[in-house]
Amino acid sequence: MRKLICSACLVGTLSVFAVAGAPAAEPAVLAPAPALDEPLATAHGTATAILSGGCFWGMQDVFQHVKGVQEAISGYTGGATDTARYDIVSTGTTHHAESLKIVYDPSVVSYGTLLRIFVSVAANPTELNYQGPDHGPQYRSAIWVANPGQRRIADAYIRQLTTDHTFDAPIVTQLAKAMPFYPAEAYHQNFATLHPDSLYVAMFDAPKVAALAKLFPALYRPQPTLVRAATNG
Repeated sequence: MRKLICSACLVGTLSVFAVAGAPAAEPAVLAPAPALDEPLATAHGTATAILSGGCFWGMQDVFQHVKGVQEAISGYTGGATDTARYDIVSTGTTHHAESLKIVYDPSVVSYGTLLRIFVSVAANPTELNYQGPDHGPQYRSAIWVANPGQRRIADAYIRQLTTDHTFDAPIVTQLAKAMPFYPAEAYHQNFATLHPDSLYVAMFDAPKVAALAKLFPALYRPQPTLVRAATNG
């Protein structure tokens, strides 16, 4: 569905036929705070989280509006270096997932809180190999853990959400060891901010940011932190 809508948006022409039958944005679910999390750091610093949750435009748009996030880069992870290109990843045969590399200040926002935002407004953890209108394994949801601490928090949180029946369906988000991350092409970075009139952005991404502002007002910032420079294509 995104290809139909985006192909029209990128050339500046929107066709009503491109969105006929497209589902509305999914409702947000306010997940509980993680019972297990690291305390906020006592000094400013940087840490990294890598998450996959469908189209990286919306994922990036959400986390660029989160206080404490210093940079949110759209990209690919899960596959090989030579297939980390949008045209190849889109075939669904590369093992890559569209992903987001989040560089954040752990004295402002915790890893567990980022996961809470992820499952509440950025992605639906019950959808297997798709998110909303976008279908294929490249749109799967996944948490890529970089160290034992991240794994412990992520695993405990998934168990907590499952036990609490936070969602109406089983959680299928993958928990996997972090693999090399490849930044996406320049035209994908800051896409939602640069193309607010895109029909796809208006239908599926803007509602996520609105949900972030409503459900997490203390963490929401109106001005997004944009990617300063793209490093791939």
